[in-house]
Amino acid sequence: MKKTYKIEVDCANCANKMEEAAKKTAGVKDAVVNFMTLKMNVEFEDGADINSVMKEVIKNCKIVEDDCEIYL
Repeated sequence: MKKTYKIEVDCANCANKMEEAAKKTAGVKDAVVNFMTLKMNVEFEDGADINSVMKEVIKNCKIVEDDCEIYL
C-alpha cells in the first residue's frame, strides 16, 4: 500500500536525510521525499501496521532532522 504525507522541512539536503531514514524503517518498502512539493510518498510492506510504522518513520526522521514535521 502507498500513502502520501504532507511534510515540513527546511532544505533539500534535509529532505534527503528524511528519505534515507524512512527507507531504513522496518515495514517501509520504499519512500520518496519531494522537497519541492513538501510531500513524502511511502510504500509499506505487505501486512505492515501503517500507524505503528509511521510512528517509527517520524522517530527516525527526527533523529536525522530534529525540526522536520510529518503530518499524518
